[in-house]
Amino acid sequence: MKTKHLLQLLLLGAIWGSSFMFMRLAVPHLGPEWLLAIRIASASIMLWLIGLAISKPLRITRHWKHYLFLGLFNTALPFFAFAYAAMTLPASILAILNSTAPFWALLLGFLWKGKPITRRAILGLLLGISGVASLVGLGGVSIDQGALFAVAVTLCASISYGFSSIYAEFAERVEAYANAHGSLWAAAFMLVPFAAMAPAPDPWPLLPTGYALLLGMLCTATAYLLYFHLIATAGAPAAMTVGYLIPLWGVLWGWLFLDEPVGWNTIIGAGLVLTGTVLVTGFTPQVFSRLRKREASIG
Repeated sequence: MKTKHLLQLLLLGAIWGSSFMFMRLAVPHLGPEWLLAIRIASASIMLWLIGLAISKPLRITRHWKHYLFLGLFNTALPFFAFAYAAMTLPASILAILNSTAPFWALLLGFLWKGKPITRRAILGLLLGISGVASLVGLGGVSIDQGALFAVAVTLCASISYGFSSIYAEFAERVEAYANAHGSLWAAAFMLVPFAAMAPAPDPWPLLPTGYALLLGMLCTATAYLLYFHLIATAGAPAAMTVGYLIPLWGVLWGWLFLDEPVGWNTIIGAGLVLTGTVLVTGFTPQVFSRLRKREASIG
């Protein structure tokens, strides 16, 4: 990976990791419904304007069912789940639980499509479960019992991401930009009317609204564009390693700006989840692959 791609990857991880901080700052004042409406509407409009500028068609009449599916499972449901859980859980915990999506993709791929599960992946799954157990306080309570439901809701968001990734693997191929743009508009049509039925904040909070706009335009629209740029220039496997950086940045932003404590259970839980994710996804750092090649040549 080139230096510029590594820097872009770090920037993307920092942007996506900050989304949990912005949710924590905005949701107590706006509520999850209005937070989502502002986030998705601002991101959709921004991508629409960019799409007009670069002439990227959506071909809605051809792919509308595909966009609706992704809009529901890859955007609307997980975004709402995270916004709801952000009323209770720290940003650092949200970021770490978000990284469990590959575990659910592994299980759903086996149950839905009969994809084989290797011993390495099973070990990764067990490590991930242990990491979640550490985060919710087994062996040292850091989250009160009332927050366990929020943890379950957050895991449902990760399950939804895993489900949509399995679907996307076997679905009709659609350009990545169109997937993001189309699924955002589908989610907007699902959630914005739902938000309109929720009571509006009175008085309307300006600063939390700014956080929600940053969540939409920076952490959603801009992050999508940067992610797709990395896929095009560095390749999909390299771009997907951002998933290992998001929880690290999420913990850092929560500690710096929200004064969230980082206990041993958070560090251990994050380590177990990340190690499990590496095993499940089959990602091997380049240095280890080089060492293996060296050993093979020596032997």
